[in-house]
Amino acid sequence: MSKITVTVKLFAAYQEAYGVPELVLEFPEDTPVATVRDRLLGEHPQLAQLRDITRFGVNLQFVEPDTILQDGDEVVLIPPVSGG
Repeated sequence: MSKITVTVKLFAAYQEAYGVPELVLEFPEDTPVATVRDRLLGEHPQLAQLRDITRFGVNLQFVEPDTILQDGDEVVLIPPVSGG
């Protein structure tokens, strides 16, 4: 099966956990964007509380969790933020 490469922009708790603003990751073709979140949560279980409240963006568009990624996509995981 072919692989795709995506750039994942990290914000808030995701960025704090990884200590970097972005990651470049490989996935099999036909991977939904929710799989990116699941991989990050698997690597950093302390983020598990974000599973059901993270929103997804692909190439500057909000998308549903089942949106299939394409090679070269830019993925953003958007956790809830607070502040004023």
